[in-house]
Amino acid sequence: MSLAGKKIVLGVSGGIAAYKTPELVRRLRDRGADVRVAMTEAAKAFITPLSLQAVSGYPVSDSLLDPAAEAAMGHIELGKWADLVILAPATADLIARVAAGMANDLVSTICLATPAPVAVLPAMNQQMYRAAATQHNLEVLASRGLLIWGPDSAVRLVVISAQGECSIR
Repeated sequence: MSLAGKKIVLGVSGGIAAYKTPELVRRLRDRGADVRVAMTEAAKAFITPLSLQAVSGYPVSDSLLDPAAEAAMGHIELGKWADLVILAPATADLIARVAAGMANDLVSTICLATPAPVAVLPAMNQQMYRAAATQHNLEVLASRGLLIWGPDSAVRLVVISAQGECSIR
């Protein structure tokens, strides 16, 4: 599948599946996509911004109020730039914050600021994924038009399952 010329923002949150995101970036780029990465503070416990910068070719955005980026309203520029925003891994926490309309970090702010489609790839243990609150939040996101690319999804480019397993096909 060619993604030539597509501009993708990858929003990385703080789950163990974050360690697979360099491979995801590489695969998206191999298919022709231009990939920029934004990450939450918690994501940096699992993968470094430098690793993602190395594979994406661009500096990683990781602060909502970075003084240099804010000279150009950086907290919304990535959302405006994107053809697609992918949240991977999307932890239960990130899913809940996006469902609640919160914008307390760069990744959740991008979700509110973008006119582009947003794809949510849940990654957490099965019990957390099946919890009523998580399922409700996913239903809320789907009702607002966000794409839920979960373990039962027909989307097969990227799958990060509820068990935290990531495969790229």
